[in-house]
Amino acid sequence: MKRLIASVCILFVFILSLQAQKVGLVLSGGGAKGLAHIAVIKALEENGIPIDYIAGTSMGAIVAGLYAAGYSAEEMEELFKSEQFKFWSTGRIQEEYRYFYRKQEDDPSWLELDLLKKEDKIKVLPPTNLIPEEQMDFAFMELFSSVTAINKGDFNKLFVPFFCIATDVYNNREMVLRQGDLGEAIRGSMTFPLYFKPIEIDGSLVFDGGIVNNFPVENMKELFTPDIIIGHNVANNPEKPDADNVMAQIENMILQKTDYKIDPKDGLLMETTFNNVGLLDFRKIDLIEKAGYETANKNIEEIKKRITRRIRPDELQQKRHQFNMKKPQLIFQNVQVEGAEDAMQRKFIIQSLKHNSNVIDIKELKREYFKLVADHQIKSLRPISRYNPETGYFDLHLIVKSNNPMQVKFGGNISTRPINQGFLSGDYRLFKERSYTFSTNMYFGRFYSSIKAGTRVDFPTTLPFYLAGYFTLNRWDYYSSTTEFVFEDVRPPYIIQNESNFRAEMGFPMKTWGKMTFGGSYSTANDEYYLTESIKVSDTPDHTTFEAFAASTNFLSNSFNDKQYPTEGISSCISLNYISGKEENKPGTTSNNTSGTQYDHNFYLLKGSYERYIKINKKFTFGWMAEGVYSNKKPFSNYVSTILSAPSFNPIPHSKTIYLNNFHANKYIASGLKTVFKLSDQLHLRAEAFGFAPIKEITEAKNYQAIYNENKFTTINFMGTGALVYQSAIGPISLSVNYYEKSQTKFFAMLNIGYILFNRKGY
Repeated sequence: MKRLIASVCILFVFILSLQAQKVGLVLSGGGAKGLAHIAVIKALEENGIPIDYIAGTSMGAIVAGLYAAGYSAEEMEELFKSEQFKFWSTGRIQEEYRYFYRKQEDDPSWLELDLLKKEDKIKVLPPTNLIPEEQMDFAFMELFSSVTAINKGDFNKLFVPFFCIATDVYNNREMVLRQGDLGEAIRGSMTFPLYFKPIEIDGSLVFDGGIVNNFPVENMKELFTPDIIIGHNVANNPEKPDADNVMAQIENMILQKTDYKIDPKDGLLMETTFNNVGLLDFRKIDLIEKAGYETANKNIEEIKKRITRRIRPDELQQKRHQFNMKKPQLIFQNVQVEGAEDAMQRKFIIQSLKHNSNVIDIKELKREYFKLVADHQIKSLRPISRYNPETGYFDLHLIVKSNNPMQVKFGGNISTRPINQGFLSGDYRLFKERSYTFSTNMYFGRFYSSIKAGTRVDFPTTLPFYLAGYFTLNRWDYYSSTTEFVFEDVRPPYIIQNESNFRAEMGFPMKTWGKMTFGGSYSTANDEYYLTESIKVSDTPDHTTFEAFAASTNFLSNSFNDKQYPTEGISSCISLNYISGKEENKPGTTSNNTSGTQYDHNFYLLKGSYERYIKINKKFTFGWMAEGVYSNKKPFSNYVSTILSAPSFNPIPHSKTIYLNNFHANKYIASGLKTVFKLSDQLHLRAEAFGFAPIKEITEAKNYQAIYNENKFTTINFMGTGALVYQSAIGPISLSVNYYEKSQTKFFAMLNIGYILFNRKGY
């Protein structure tokens, strides 16, 4: 009997020991390769293997942190496959949050550098990170704020107790993060130098934990003392770098060697190796997860032998559901601003976010947050949420860094055609109760040159508005000959267009993508040209000058992802202009007239355009556009001056650089189709075709006079392009072949680096 009782006691103690068996899971860093951790978690759960503690570094911290916050493997997989993740991992703004109203006028800049005046010296401040952080910072707040509210900053009170590793930059030592804001901790752990901007935690500037400890097994043993540790490693110690591989060299300098081992008495190690997955190859998630799942299943029998305790998947799901039900809804009431220089700046930011609302939900906050991100006065904007149990709402704490007052931008265009140009601009900014921007720029090149100076003042009233004024000098030189990349063009008419204008404008936002503007301008256009192609060295050109006042009303909207060669978004424009001016013509030697003429012109010009890209699947996008112009403008003194002053249709970047008289008219309709085939996130092939139909074609009569063809739509002219485009960090690099229906050369091939963009004309 005693022996039986002893046996029962021993069995009971054994059963208790099985029940008490605790499991810790440790996940390494490794960039996109860390997505394999999700598949490992999925395999463990499917086999009833419990996870009582979890920890990680860098990408391992993200996966471990999401799991500890109550996200299932399926939910994590859905998140990392989503368009939302693609945007916050690349820093690009998704279409619905691209705030057009605060955008400055487009320019061909490649690089922006801040200037800082310190001790009477000007310092140049280069960019500190390749990937903008605003998307990621907001995403981390959105993902982890609710769970931080219920654990009150104690990571032991998460769905599964958790910690992660970051690096104290100044002291070059590891930081074990196990309390505070969960999103901030994970954000610090995965901040790889140069890619992402570091953040400050507990007074220390922190970077990626992989710099000092990419596999925190010893920390797991010390902090949680689990009975057994399961480790999954997807990283390798940096290999000897190639002389041409800068990132590999940086990785070797930054990352210390890590011992990816687990003592057999402490647990077991699983490793998944990859030879074709880069640091940011998140698009390969299916391949990565498949490899991780296979690794887990190869080791699952050994895991089951070591871990005899089980938890049923339905029991785990119920536990997760109960935990997630405690999370409060993300509704924000108070806003505190840290980093703004004075009270007026704080007022500007708070009013821009909340307007006059008492509380705002996460959707509304996100929309207003990205409006602030679009403000070029703000350099960085990091949101941190703090739950207020007394009100039941979250308070938003914004860490703001204003842009330096002075900024310079460099850019331009490099081409195999002689349309090369340089670009230089300088901005001076003041950020008080209103936002002031004083700007100037210069284009310099043989084909196009320009100078612009002006200012814009933004008012953060209940209905925001801005006032702007600019003075601009433009010059286009369609010189006498041009050498193509493949073809040699024949001698076209000699044309030089000089234009100066002063523009004043008031603008109001229209939802997220649009704005309404009202403005006026005074401009002087001076065109030099010959009326015939048969010219002598001794010939002098005709001169036509048109001085005009214009009043305009415009509705503009734009959600394009790129300012040249976009692949997604919508752009539309409706503008109504009334122009009153005087034309003066001074004939040259090719004219039949011997005396000058003067004419008064009063006319309106109505223009509308619409362009849209529709994503068919991951690889293929279909686009279309339409444009129309209607004006009661009368002909100018001769055919060439009439054509030059008429609106032109230039849907292809290259078409803006050549004289195409077949695509000018005072009344026309035009449309086009576009197909885009994505080879990668940055590389695509595109083919475009357009038709242009003048409602009343401008034709040349006797003595070089211009008349309108009384028959409508007598001709349709076509143009098209095929291009291979790579959207690099400095702008588009394109290899294109362009076709225009015109006399002489019809095909033009070119290699182009940069943007073909100009300062605006007066109207």
